[in-house]
Amino acid sequence: MESTLAIARREFRTFFASPIAYIVLGGFLLLAGWLYFSTLFLAGQASLRGFFGVVPVLFVVLVPSITMRALAEERKSGTLELLLTFPMEDWQIVAGKFLASLAMVAVGLAWTAPYALSVAALTGPGAGFDWGPVFTGYLGLLLLASSFIGLGLWGSALSKNQIVGFIVGLVLCFAFAFIDKFAALLPEKLGQAVEYLSVDYHFDNIARGVIDTRDLVFYVSLTAVGLLLTTRTLSSARQ
Repeated sequence: MESTLAIARREFRTFFASPIAYIVLGGFLLLAGWLYFSTLFLAGQASLRGFFGVVPVLFVVLVPSITMRALAEERKSGTLELLLTFPMEDWQIVAGKFLASLAMVAVGLAWTAPYALSVAALTGPGAGFDWGPVFTGYLGLLLLASSFIGLGLWGSALSKNQIVGFIVGLVLCFAFAFIDKFAALLPEKLGQAVEYLSVDYHFDNIARGVIDTRDLVFYVSLTAVGLLLTTRTLSSARQ
């Protein structure tokens, strides 16, 4: 566990030591803020529904931007070979990279907390603000981000080129985000199976304040598959 946390701290510090962190997170906050305030002022709706509706789409680009350098840069610079000589398992390296990436996403989401506070402040007198969907919505975003991080890390592990890692991660995240949009074109049974593979389908349930075990199992399973593929790819590089 200490080795995993050491990798996570190193990765987290490295990320914020470069302008990439501020560009990526700044771009995310700019877009999320613009979409939130456009709903608040232009549509006249004091609600976080628009925010929770658009953030999963932004994650399709944000998460691969965070993970693209995690292993690709290590391979390109030659530090991966040095890292693999340390007395730690491959899964510990991957877990450390995963925790650091999830922490970066959490930092970005933490800066959006004022959105919820502003909506609560605009709630009419005598009308209590329901914080339940807000907490479950943020939980759903973290679960969705974790599944994307697993896929993004695998994309980063497949190449020494960060751009290739970004593109692979982007394609994988896009596929799992929008696959449910094609469910209506398929036979009912197959369409239901395809819809179940969509991260957006499961997030909608959580964002409404409904915590269903099936949704949690889906996100944990997709994250585990991504991390397992990343670990196997890393093990191949060791040989």
